[in-house]
Amino acid sequence: MIAENPQQQDIHEYLRELEDIPGTRVYTAQRARQGYHLNQFAMSLMKSENRELWRADERAYLDKWPMTEAQKLGVLARDYNRLLDLGGNIYFLAKVFSTDGLSFVQAVSTMTGLSVEDYQAMMNAGGRSPQGVRSIRQKR
Repeated sequence: MIAENPQQQDIHEYLRELEDIPGTRVYTAQRARQGYHLNQFAMSLMKSENRELWRADERAYLDKWPMTEAQKLGVLARDYNRLLDLGGNIYFLAKVFSTDGLSFVQAVSTMTGLSVEDYQAMMNAGGRSPQGVRSIRQKR
């Protein structure tokens, strides 16, 4: 488990433990560096002229960005979970699904495997249960 005072723990072990939280990607400095160009691409969609270029030829627009091929394929597939693993920040990725005409709830429901209605019901009931697997490594 994460020590109450992370400064008393080796920083590398502390960061490894952040990766052990099921269904959660903690946005660390390493993730921020990894996803810098992916997130810059997403932010470019704030401008209408860029959205038009994106809609005209998604792959050509992506190829203007020095992203990894895995990041580009994740964007093209709209695989938001994979994009989070590859350094995407959900608030930046929101520009992608907004450009697609999806609301935050619609897009995030795709990340949970739930329908929009089931996702909304779960969130209205207080979110995911804290019961269940709490550690990927320990499967408990």
